[in-house]
Amino acid sequence: MLKFVSKRLFYGFSVLFGVVVVVFLLFNVLPGDPARMMLGQRADVSSIETINRDLGRDKPLTIQFLMYLNDLSPFSIHDPINSSSILFLTSEKYPSAVKLFSLTENKQLVLKYPYLRRSYQTKRKVSEIILEALPETFLLALVSIIFATIFGVLIGIVSAIKKGKFLDNFSLVLTVLGMSGPSFFIGIIIAWFFGYVLSDYTGLNMTGSLFTQDDYGNGEYLDLKNLILPSLTLGIRPLAVIVQLTRSSLLDVLTQDYIRTASAKGLNYYTVIFKHALKNALSPVVTAVSGWFAGLMAGAVFVEYIFGWKGIGKEIVDALEKYDLPVVMGSVLVVAIIFVLVNIIVDILYGLLDPRVRVQ
Repeated sequence: MLKFVSKRLFYGFSVLFGVVVVVFLLFNVLPGDPARMMLGQRADVSSIETINRDLGRDKPLTIQFLMYLNDLSPFSIHDPINSSSILFLTSEKYPSAVKLFSLTENKQLVLKYPYLRRSYQTKRKVSEIILEALPETFLLALVSIIFATIFGVLIGIVSAIKKGKFLDNFSLVLTVLGMSGPSFFIGIIIAWFFGYVLSDYTGLNMTGSLFTQDDYGNGEYLDLKNLILPSLTLGIRPLAVIVQLTRSSLLDVLTQDYIRTASAKGLNYYTVIFKHALKNALSPVVTAVSGWFAGLMAGAVFVEYIFGWKGIGKEIVDALEKYDLPVVMGSVLVVAIIFVLVNIIVDILYGLLDPRVRVQ
């Protein structure tokens, strides 16, 4: 089991390192000058050179990449810092670093939180921006996957029980449409229909986030109804997949010998379905739900932008419009880390539950 976990952790780390390399190269070879974006088109040359020097963009690309890795890594090489404490160091980049040991007279090895740098536009730390937006994306993905799982399993059971009948054929048509429809197109249709055409009946808005500004200037208040439309849009595709998986897996289990034995003993048909067959048919559904949850965290970009949901996806789109590279790079890395961690946890759980997975 230790070897199995070690391999999964190594694969996960390799994926994250590949993401870091791709993201860094992609956003550092794109045309454009962040310094000019920060200072405006009328900025003088000396000011632009000063900003680029502060950002490290005057150095070769290899050195820039090593500096970026040094900022991201929990173990970093840092200049000596004057501090009253022997262990704890403070600086603008590393506010709570722990000194491990001195490498040379001018360099120290420190343990610290990953530094995602600062926004070009707002000068705020990227980590602060992400921490503000991430909970709303997490809530949106969680509600979406709960909605998709509950209704997906129920519709899949009905479809399997009514195989070949109208309900089965109708659900199959809907699942095909759900899997084939792009989320941004479905989101626009749902926002227009439920948030505009039927807004007088539904009470829903086309756009809105978890917290809404009070009309009387008394701050923000929690507005959960704004969660309905984006979670519905984001949950349609996993709902369609879960319906198909539940149906096919349940139909396969119903052909097993122990199910026929249970039926031959005179057990009620629905007792056989829900007590014996469904328990074994949900294994692939659990795999799909865990994978889709990580995918929803990464795939909520267009949905959040359409509905004005202030999550990490909307932050990425806004930062791309402003060429705010640190925010984009930090957000992409955080989403990649979430995706990899969820998959590693799921693999380890399956390894613990099923020895055949470890052997394979």
